[in-house]
Amino acid sequence: MGMKQHPAFAGLQNKLNADRDEYLKRLEGTQTLPPRYIDSDGMAYTPEPEHQNYLFEPDGEAELDFATAVQEVADTNVALLLRKNRDYGPKNIAQAPGGALNGLRVRMHDKLARINNLLDSGVDPENESLFDSFMDLANYALIGQLVLRGEWPNE
Repeated sequence: MGMKQHPAFAGLQNKLNADRDEYLKRLEGTQTLPPRYIDSDGMAYTPEPEHQNYLFEPDGEAELDFATAVQEVADTNVALLLRKNRDYGPKNIAQAPGGALNGLRVRMHDKLARINNLLDSGVDPENESLFDSFMDLANYALIGQLVLRGEWPNE
């Protein structure tokens, strides 16, 4: 059973669907195929039209190096999120007091307060590094996107 979709996302989803329909109409009767991309496993794929605006093709060595570094950090974050989700399960977010988004807001606020305290005080962290805190913050943002898309499980 999916979660209720956030109203702001519903409007965005309608716009993306309309953009996709327009794109598919333009492709009808042509020999042009959408561009193909390579995913992190080296597999070729064609993204959905509504996702093509988010794609990035590096222009030159420096952008390729940066894109590679970003992908490595993202892959590490995703792996951590999947491992932690196996331990916590989805209920800690889905059934948070005040709802999933409120629970995420509280967790993100706490994590940012911790980061600010460590940076402002100059104290070396005793339990988790600043890097770990930023990873958690990034993963809370990913979970928030899943919640808004109605793709975070309730059970």
